[in-house]
Amino acid sequence: MPNIKHHPYLDINKVEELYSDKDGVPVKYVCTSSRDHGATAGDIFFRETPHPTFGNRYFYLTQGYRGVGLMVGNADWIEDEVFDMIEGPEGWEYSQHRHDYRRVGNGSIDGGRAYLRLGFKEGSPQTVRRFNVKDGKFVEETEND
Repeated sequence: MPNIKHHPYLDINKVEELYSDKDGVPVKYVCTSSRDHGATAGDIFFRETPHPTFGNRYFYLTQGYRGVGLMVGNADWIEDEVFDMIEGPEGWEYSQHRHDYRRVGNGSIDGGRAYLRLGFKEGSPQTVRRFNVKDGKFVEETEND
């Protein structure tokens, strides 16, 4: 699995423990992302077996309406999303949502799942790769995908 640097909003260890205990199955953090053109992101978690009531394997937690509390929702859509990433000094990094500009090493990435905007200092080569989420893990896209 590639070394990917994440920037979650929540304490993912506490969330994993809470939902693993609550649901009786291991729950693991995957990433923090928006859907499509979203301007806000949520922390996305995965469980191997579908939820017994709702049928989803992924769920997200995001800030509630007007910043009050947390909202939970089905995030099975995450496997349909594309993550363009650039390599930084601490691993691969991605923009989490449409307006999430990130400086990474000698470059930058912006746009989340909505678009890709890269910036590099002149003379600084940067490696860019494309990833998808499959079964709760990031996998690199191949030319045949």
